[in-house]
Amino acid sequence: MTAPRSDAPQRLTGLRVVDVHGAKVGTVQQVYRDDATNAPEWITVRTGLFGLTEVFVPLAGARRTGDALHVPYTKHAIRSAPPIDTPDHLDPSAETRLYRHYGILRPGAPGPV
Repeated sequence: MTAPRSDAPQRLTGLRVVDVHGAKVGTVQQVYRDDATNAPEWITVRTGLFGLTEVFVPLAGARRTGDALHVPYTKHAIRSAPPIDTPDHLDPSAETRLYRHYGILRPGAPGPV
């Protein structure tokens, strides 16, 4: 997963991120694209009292309304996401940990049997 180079996903940068209950979580910092499809798949969100923590949030199920990006996750789930230290690339093992944390399947992965 690589941080995007085109302008379109960057329009998300700076939007307020709002959780499933309407609580403000933080601000979109970066948008990451899937290596295989080049589709935007993750955002990083700056959270915390002083905005010093940056966490990954899946874009699946997110919707933009004005200057806010509404995500289908709770503030607690977002803030407790595993810390990933990656400036430009989200490696597959880190991505797997994040999918597991959010309780969602990787796109294209087989569902439970």
